[in-house]
Amino acid sequence: MQKINVTIWNEFIHERGEDPVGVLIRKIYPDGIHNALAENLAAEDLSIRAVSLDMPEQGLPDEVLNSTDVLVWWGHCAHAQVADALVDRIQNRVQHGMGLVVLHSGHLSKIFRRMLGTQCRLRWREIGEKERIWVVDKSHPVAQGVPETFTLPHTEMYGEPFDIPDDGKIVFLSWYEGGNVFRSGVAFQRDAGRIFYFAPGHETYPIYHDATVLKVIGNAIRWAALPGGIQPDRITSQPEPLEKVLTENPLKTLNTAELHHSK
Repeated sequence: MQKINVTIWNEFIHERGEDPVGVLIRKIYPDGIHNALAENLAAEDLSIRAVSLDMPEQGLPDEVLNSTDVLVWWGHCAHAQVADALVDRIQNRVQHGMGLVVLHSGHLSKIFRRMLGTQCRLRWREIGEKERIWVVDKSHPVAQGVPETFTLPHTEMYGEPFDIPDDGKIVFLSWYEGGNVFRSGVAFQRDAGRIFYFAPGHETYPIYHDATVLKVIGNAIRWAALPGGIQPDRITSQPEPLEKVLTENPLKTLNTAELHHSK
């Protein structure tokens, strides 16, 4: 069995705060959200490593990023601290086929907004209300084995309008106790790379210990992993013609200086 190499990235900032919220989060995720996900998602077909913003090269040096089949991203309060050069490298990897699974407040991360080309803004409210999640595309691989509907007793509300492109495939839709609705699970394709956004996962609630939520994230990882691994450049700038070209090239009689001048 060829394992999927998964890297889970987390800011790892909230969990170390000394304020009452930080203390609460440490009770839920004592070793950080990234390590909790790594432990809870462990499976025979996944090789998982957990990294964080405070590590060398912000947790994603070339040797880590270039050996990652699927990158799982959780961020909230330090989006601006992520280096643009790192975002460039991640974008290049996704375009060549590395999967990207973006969780919860990662909707405002540099890499998610870069890949989608929008600001990815939404409405939000944090009063600990109930969330009901519905599967709206039972045929999608990320929905396989997930019940038609399930609930989270306490969550942060994310509500429409959600500023994402129209080409996303909606897999999950959420309804909140306060009346809002949200496209909470959406799949995208960018060049060779598959991207999945999944909203449930606020840091002050034990959502990443919920078996159904973990099922969705595991499915998303397996769906986002490109069969056969990351692909090299597939587009040749000047491919040879497939058929014989009989039309005479009008530029053939121009010398190099004339050709450059014409541009």
